Amino acid sequence: MRKIMILLVCTLLVSGCRQISHSAGAAQGNTLDTATVVLKYAKGFSVEHRDGYRLVTIADPQKEDAKEYRFALVPRGEKPQGIPEDCSVLETPVRGVVCMTTLQLSGFIKLEALDHIVGINSSRRLENKEMAKRIEEGKTVKIGKEGNFDEELIIASNPDVIMISLSKRGGYEKMEEVGLPLVPYLGYQETDPLAQAEWIKFIGMLIGESQKANELFESISKRYEEAKKLAEEVNGDSRRPQILYGLMHGTNWYAMGGDSYFAHLFRDAGLDYFLKDDDRSGGVNIDFEKVYAQAQQCDFWIIQNKNREKMTYERMKAQDARYADFRAWKDRRVICSETFYTPVNELAPMEPDVVLKDIIKAIHPEVLKNYTPKYYGLIAH
Repeated sequence: MRKIMILLVCTLLVSGCRQISHSAGAAQGNTLDTATVVLKYAKGFSVEHRDGYRLVTIADPQKEDAKEYRFALVPRGEKPQGIPEDCSVLETPVRGVVCMTTLQLSGFIKLEALDHIVGINSSRRLENKEMAKRIEEGKTVKIGKEGNFDEELIIASNPDVIMISLSKRGGYEKMEEVGLPLVPYLGYQETDPLAQAEWIKFIGMLIGESQKANELFESISKRYEEAKKLAEEVNGDSRRPQILYGLMHGTNWYAMGGDSYFAHLFRDAGLDYFLKDDDRSGGVNIDFEKVYAQAQQCDFWIIQNKNREKMTYERMKAQDARYADFRAWKDRRVICSETFYTPVNELAPMEPDVVLKDIIKAIHPEVLKNYTPKYYGLIAH
């Protein structure tokens, strides 16, 4: 009972704060975000420009019968007519956002809009210095992990929107009870690297920066296509190098399916992925014997190291002596992302062009001679 009373009090306080903010916004005037948003790659959300508002529909791009979430993005202070009853109304630009995953920060970072983030799930793997400073100064609060977050703290942070991930444990029911809008962010479900990056347009619509988001995405797309063309030219008619992904996790090898984000990246980098004939888009667990039979002779190998201690070939061997039997290990052609030291989780989704160049640089060191990898590079020793 005490917690319910606290939630109600917080809700009333938040409501009061919002009314004050509305009045301030009305006094200063709102800049209308009128840029047209056209999607080229993303399948997880769609946009319809209607009279006085935008209708955004969000659904899991990997499921044909996925549940749809519909939102009417309405300019703050406006009251357009004809909004469908099944739509949740979001006044834009939103002022306060809670991000439930680090990945959701990527669009805000790219748009230089971290001042909109009032809450975040955790700062454990956070690389962005501006966000770290916001947390230190109390401008952004840590609200705990999904399934075990502090709902009182979330409400006290006065968010307009809570961005959720449908793949996580949830626990959002109490937020719905007090009327806080929950908006799924499904960029991580996109398998095309440019489709993931195109979710910057979704963030742009939320914060009133559609034109900037459009321009940023066009630059990202252009650089990605240039890098892809470079990979095609350097390979020519020669055999495409083969690449292996992943490591042993427990008793199985964990890799990504042949229709995954990484599989698309490898293809665009001019590589032949060892699971290219697999039709799965997410992570897959495989017996070691099958991986060894298919990939022992792969030219390259790509991994992620989530530990503070940086990866070396000897550390790989210490983790599993069988790794040393792979050709890529013997030839010192293992590509690694040191996730503890790079913003790969919080920014790479908006920089597929950079990730693609990182891979091309590792595969063809004679290309992009003056380029310095950001997320992925060959293990040094």
